[in-house]
Amino acid sequence: MKFFCSYFMLLCMISNISCTTTKYITYEEDAPGTEIGNLSQDLKIDPAEDPETSFKFIQKTNSMIGMRQIDGLLTVGEVIDREQLCQRSPKCLITFDVVAFSKEKFQLIHVEVEVKDINDHSPQFTRNETHLDISENAPLNSRFPLDVAVDRDVGDNYVQSYRVSHTNHFAVEVSTREDGEKSAELVLIKTLDRETEEFYTIEVTATDGGTPAKSGSMTVYIRVLDFNDNSPTFEHNSLKVELSEDSPIGSRVFKVHAFDPDAGVNGEVVYGFVEGLVSEVTRVFQIDHITGEVTLKDSVDYETKKSYELQIQASNLGDNSVSSTCRAIVDIVDVNDNAPEITIKPMTSTSDGVAFITESAAKESFVALISTSDADSGANGYVQTKLEGHKHFKLQQAYSDTFMIVTTMTLDREAIPEYNLTVISEDLGSPPFKTVKHYTIRITDENDNAPMFSKAVYDVSVIENNIPGSYMTTVVARDLDVGKNGKVSYSLIDSELPDGSPISTFVSIDPHSGSLYTLQSFDFETLKEIEFAVEASDKGFPPLSSTTLIQIHVADENDNFPYFTYPVLRNNSADVPIPFNARSGYLALRLTANDEDSGVNGELSFHILEDDGKLFTIDKHSGEIVLKRKLDASYGDILQIKVSVVDNGRKPLSSTASVRFVVTDTGAQEDQVVILLRSQNEETLAFDVWTAVIIGFAGCCVMLLTAIIILTVTCTIKRRRRNFGRDGLYGSTPISKNSSSGSNIFSGPNALLRNEGDSMQPLYEDKSLDFEEKLFLPCKPFEQTLLWQDEKYCMQKSVTSDTDQLSVKDSGEGDALKPGLMTFQPLTRGAFKSAGDWKSKAQVIQSPNMHVPPSSFTPVHNTTLISASSWRESRGKTNMLNTQRRTGTHQTRVEEQAETVNNAFLLSASSELATTF
Repeated sequence: MKFFCSYFMLLCMISNISCTTTKYITYEEDAPGTEIGNLSQDLKIDPAEDPETSFKFIQKTNSMIGMRQIDGLLTVGEVIDREQLCQRSPKCLITFDVVAFSKEKFQLIHVEVEVKDINDHSPQFTRNETHLDISENAPLNSRFPLDVAVDRDVGDNYVQSYRVSHTNHFAVEVSTREDGEKSAELVLIKTLDRETEEFYTIEVTATDGGTPAKSGSMTVYIRVLDFNDNSPTFEHNSLKVELSEDSPIGSRVFKVHAFDPDAGVNGEVVYGFVEGLVSEVTRVFQIDHITGEVTLKDSVDYETKKSYELQIQASNLGDNSVSSTCRAIVDIVDVNDNAPEITIKPMTSTSDGVAFITESAAKESFVALISTSDADSGANGYVQTKLEGHKHFKLQQAYSDTFMIVTTMTLDREAIPEYNLTVISEDLGSPPFKTVKHYTIRITDENDNAPMFSKAVYDVSVIENNIPGSYMTTVVARDLDVGKNGKVSYSLIDSELPDGSPISTFVSIDPHSGSLYTLQSFDFETLKEIEFAVEASDKGFPPLSSTTLIQIHVADENDNFPYFTYPVLRNNSADVPIPFNARSGYLALRLTANDEDSGVNGELSFHILEDDGKLFTIDKHSGEIVLKRKLDASYGDILQIKVSVVDNGRKPLSSTASVRFVVTDTGAQEDQVVILLRSQNEETLAFDVWTAVIIGFAGCCVMLLTAIIILTVTCTIKRRRRNFGRDGLYGSTPISKNSSSGSNIFSGPNALLRNEGDSMQPLYEDKSLDFEEKLFLPCKPFEQTLLWQDEKYCMQKSVTSDTDQLSVKDSGEGDALKPGLMTFQPLTRGAFKSAGDWKSKAQVIQSPNMHVPPSSFTPVHNTTLISASSWRESRGKTNMLNTQRRTGTHQTRVEEQAETVNNAFLLSASSELATTF
């Protein structure tokens, strides 16, 4: 194996991240597979400590270097030709960047492999032969430039020396040019004599410093010319000038001048480049043959070539002219004409301008490598770089003009999946050039999120008798991860029901959608609730999962018929004894029944379907069968009815049975159960929420009505006060017998008095009819009496049979005034002399339960009434009252007394109306 040398160097650590630079040496033309170095050994990274350790190129640009991924072993990939790779560069480097992953951290390694030159090329001259004309009178030590030998090798393998074949007249002298190349000049060391020897042939050999050394040669043909007294002489044998790289074509670079003292054509000097000068010089520069002015023929670029060496010769136009030479060095001056260049090499990338890093990367992990360069020099080529976009990343110098993008904290793809960063590089030229490059960093997903259900508990209701395979519900779990890490599948967690049956026999779940389906029909009476767990798992590695609880409530359906539990039925019938002397209201039987359903489906009611004798009634809630009338022999010995029990389901189900009551000779006991019969159509209202609402609403209505009544009475009082003097004490409006204002008291099903054409009669109950056919009939007709009002007779109902009888005493014949009724007597305003007489003679006739019919005439409704004797006395005094009213002196007094009495009536009437309502 060829000589192999490797070494490495650790650079200083910046912050908490170190960028390690390792340097290795290899030789060109080494065989493929030749080892260059081992990164894991040199960096003290032991792959055995972390099996996940790996090395990989950030961006592999060539195949000349190979690397083993597990330990970073570097080898020669293919034969390297240094001259093709680096041409004449003194130092040839192959540089690349490697990311080492170990112990969950990414580390950047900058690798420099120096390719050493071997002496595989010989020096070569541009021409195999050249011709020189030298005057015979050329002074000693005259110098004549020779072509430069070129060697593709560098360093010691480049041309080191020149020599000439054996001659007594010439020697060779070697000098080093500005660009480091060695050039040779032929030096005259002995005077020439054309007449003695006109031609010389010399071989010039160039030799490199390799081992073994290699050489190349060129033949020089020298012709000795006849003497020409003087040769042109340059003012300066060498010049050095500067030329800005942005100089326009045609610009003057410099001017040379040579002096020849000869006269005539022997003194006329012409200028030109020395023959054999490299073509690069003649392409860029041109010289005026007469003036010696050198101008720019083509543009120059400092970044391409930094200096040019020009060999200028001057000769006269005489015969056998001997030329002289001048050496001019043109240095190209840099200007800031190049913007910085930015190259980004991501650690992992599948497209340009995008880098990827996993969200599980540790803090301060390497993401991408940024290389900046500027072809300018000095301040024009000094570049400052910064990173903008997000505080989760920062820029850190790795080496030279190369920087690393590193993380400043742990990343979370679910929070920020992508970062858009901006790299800005700016040089220090005047004016400065700036380059901006946008770069995207995408965070790759790691399975760090478990699926999460939308609910911790799912409550599902399923009606019993469902069809197997029917849909119940869908559970949903979301995973914030993406790809396979976020792909969720659902499964049932094995469990058993109380009866030991596995849950998988009752329900199934779609693993992809999470939809739950029934596998069998549910029976509420057997199984009312099912509880099990569902698990959601992702496809990550390792997979993550979560669970949710499913509670299935089986809803009852009316699928069970009610059945009688008492009495015990045989052939759907039962015999029940009943005593022969059972009275009306006797509890003959209490039915009981059951229904396996629940809720309203299990609420039962009892009914009698057939009862030929119409002897029995039944309480639909309690099932109590009761006699409606007393038994007698005419009904027979067997009383048969058909009963049913019905549930309260949407589609009610029922059962029927026949009950035969067998009349026995045994009499009923004294403590027999007797039920108070009610009308079949009477319903007992249950006090529920709606009842409370209705009662509250009714109370509000009553309060509103009371307010209206009080307002009405107040307005009426004020109006009566204004009209008292004009209309008298009672007004002039008679009480109408059929007034609509009183119809609510004297009419209706609960009225004590009838207001039609019939006489009023007390009511009594006819007990001879059946329970459902009871009627209330009048006892005896009431006759009418007259009420005196405003000196007119008005029809008023009386409770006495004699129209002249004003007494309220009971006659003993049942025609006395019934409780709760009262008699109104005629009254005139002339019956009073004063307010005192009114009070003394006013008598009240009122029963404890008096009902006062309303009237449009307010004073009539007052509960204070005048007796018959007072009325008779008042008739004789009518004229007196009228006289007083006409007399001016008494008019005011009478009006005041009447108003006082009227107020008493009005206040009493309003109080009675409020109580009545």
